[in-house]
Amino acid sequence: MAVETGCSHSSLSGEASRARQVLIADAPDTNWRTAVPVLASDGLTLREIVQDDASPLLEMLATKDVSRFMSPMPPTLASFGRFVNWIHQQRSAGQCVAFVVVPPGFTNPVGVLQMRSLEPGFQTAEWGFAVGAPFWGTGLFASAAQLVLDFAFTTVGVRRLEARACAENRRGNGALRKLGATPEGVLRRAFLWEGSYHDQVLWSILDSDWTATLRGTAR
Repeated sequence: MAVETGCSHSSLSGEASRARQVLIADAPDTNWRTAVPVLASDGLTLREIVQDDASPLLEMLATKDVSRFMSPMPPTLASFGRFVNWIHQQRSAGQCVAFVVVPPGFTNPVGVLQMRSLEPGFQTAEWGFAVGAPFWGTGLFASAAQLVLDFAFTTVGVRRLEARACAENRRGNGALRKLGATPEGVLRRAFLWEGSYHDQVLWSILDSDWTATLRGTAR
């Protein structure tokens, strides 16, 4: 199961950006730029991606079932290492963060969830995810996604989180719907895979959506 990040987006004008920043009620926690916290629940661990994750992730995610709905992964250990360095640089700049998914009882990661800012201050962000096929339908992704969503909305200070899923990716679209994401429209011929363009579904989750979800869970 995979939903990709990496689509290009135009930035807001200076005036619109300033207007949106006025709406910030609480200053976001920026400590994650220095050290990404480990997210954990019931034996599941999400931690920042590191160089040693290259081999297990390439083995788990480079299969055709997983990769057909995402941009190509770095194909070699060396290129993967450069990708990890770039992620760490982007995280230090407050632009991106990437977690690997380590299931209960495992030491190696079997998936990755990445989130990147679409405007200054991380007010609007985009996320993508990929989980190895052996773990589809196990509930692993839902548990991991909930940890990342809570981190996004309560720690980073995201107000709007977007995802773009290939329209043919029924599993990925279904997972987003179960999380409470709202489909906002279809981006026609927006995703290139193996020489052909495919439609993408644009999904969003707002901070108010997540607050309502937490309230519902607490009842």
